[in-house]
Amino acid sequence: MVVKNEVKIFSGTNSRYLAEQVAKSYGLNLGDCVISRFSDGEFQPSFNESVRGCDVFLVQSTFANSDNLMELLLMIDAAKRASAHYITAVIPYFGMARQDRKDKPRVSIGSKVIADILTSVGASRVITMDLHAPQIQGFFEIPVDHLDSSVIFLPYMQKLSISNHDLMIASPDIGSSARARIYAKALGCDMVIVDKERRRANEIASMTLIGDVTGKDIIMVDDIIDTGNTLAKAAQLIKDKGARSVRAMCTHPVLSGKAYETIENSILDELVVTDTIPLKKESSKIKVLSVAGLFAEAIRNITEHGSISSLFEIKKA
Repeated sequence: MVVKNEVKIFSGTNSRYLAEQVAKSYGLNLGDCVISRFSDGEFQPSFNESVRGCDVFLVQSTFANSDNLMELLLMIDAAKRASAHYITAVIPYFGMARQDRKDKPRVSIGSKVIADILTSVGASRVITMDLHAPQIQGFFEIPVDHLDSSVIFLPYMQKLSISNHDLMIASPDIGSSARARIYAKALGCDMVIVDKERRRANEIASMTLIGDVTGKDIIMVDDIIDTGNTLAKAAQLIKDKGARSVRAMCTHPVLSGKAYETIENSILDELVVTDTIPLKKESSKIKVLSVAGLFAEAIRNITEHGSISSLFEIKKA
């Protein structure tokens, strides 16, 4: 007989908006956790309820600034010291995932550093979504459940009432081509690739479109939208090459700098994102789809020893 431990879900400061929806979808109230702050900015998380022997799920995306990551680490430590049975770090957006390799001399591999810290501080498991590089899972010595946002975006795409003959999936760069191919296969349509050359981070030197988009309705797919420059320029290039419409779907809306202005002024018909990171402000072109239900089901399957992969099986339209 398998003994089921009590499940408790808590949140850090800036992911509470999402954690409340995850807990509600799971069927629980969000746990009582307080972040006490000192006048110099130092903070200390504390649980105002017992977690002894519980399966604890800590929801916190690690977007900038680094306080979000530090809150998560301290919550993990607090849960461990309070004798939680199992501690799962639920990280909808895994920050520093773009630092997944040593692509030039004398640089750190930030995502490996974060993986090491999460493991050493006491996390038993990690649940995340759309890592910038799937191989980051290999940086961990603990289980990693890597959820796929396609189960959020594909139903939305199918509701657009665009025929497979007119629809085409686009990858805004070579690195996202594997993701684009998965969507194209699921929808039974063709794909194109925008090949870009960067001068430096967040600065594009040139772009080339590989494929014919004449008369097509294009949907670009990517994991992260940061400054929005790549998507805006790729959308313009695609439109200039004869596309009828251009949309983009990106999992994590980092949207830094002048990103909102860039998107508003672009030829994009629509940008669809998820709520792994909260929007800083509303935009007429940006639509948000929630991942709360998917993360709640992942938590349920973990606590009931069910399959996680069943949550993101992609079926052809």
